[in-house]
Amino acid sequence: MTTIDLKGKIALVTGSARRVGKAIALELARQGMHQIIHHRQSDREAEETAEEVRALGVEAIIVKADQSDPVQVQQLFDTLRQRYGRLDVLVNSASSFNAGAILDLPFEEWQKTLAVNLTGPFLCSQHAARLMLEHDGGAIINILDMSIFHPWKGYPAHSVAKSGLATLTEVFAQSVGPQIRVNGIAPGAILRDDGNTLAQWERIGKGLPLGTGHPSDVAQAVVFLATQPFITGAILRVDGGEYVK
Repeated sequence: MTTIDLKGKIALVTGSARRVGKAIALELARQGMHQIIHHRQSDREAEETAEEVRALGVEAIIVKADQSDPVQVQQLFDTLRQRYGRLDVLVNSASSFNAGAILDLPFEEWQKTLAVNLTGPFLCSQHAARLMLEHDGGAIINILDMSIFHPWKGYPAHSVAKSGLATLTEVFAQSVGPQIRVNGIAPGAILRDDGNTLAQWERIGKGLPLGTGHPSDVAQAVVFLATQPFITGAILRVDGGEYVK
């Protein structure tokens, strides 16, 4: 069977104003997909990303929404429906990454982290699936991380939320096929954050079979899963061999 052509179709990448989400949006734009640039508070970055997307010859609209808020998620999809009337690819990329010891973690912080990293993707996937089922189906891709295999005790709420999202990936795959394919990607060391100095990042890379990666590695994996008609319920590791080290 041939791969699925993405040209002229519609993609929503949550958190696509910056970092990994931006790389995914730009790569899907290179494949000819029109973009909904979603963000929560990155106004300037969203405008810049939209301009870069448009420079690739496709459309881009910007929608600001807190994905942990059901009302704002509804408004996001109302805007999408009014503009395009359809959705072909949803990438749940937006997430929060807050540290804390589990015995000291305030309830409010626990709830907030789960709301962003698990409830938000659930709400977006529900809305997206309903819209996709009205047309020709589509693909939902959840961005996870390596904490689903080896939980990070310093990030308890985050690890639990991402593990829940991995399970949600499988539940959705069982529930919305064959019209919709639902998969996950677990990136490894692909983008240095503020918690690591350059020297620390280099040491991490030296400890991996393939070293550190780049957000474009995740973006390419998204394109792969979006175009494969016989893959669903899978979690693809994009980790430079971290899992097997």
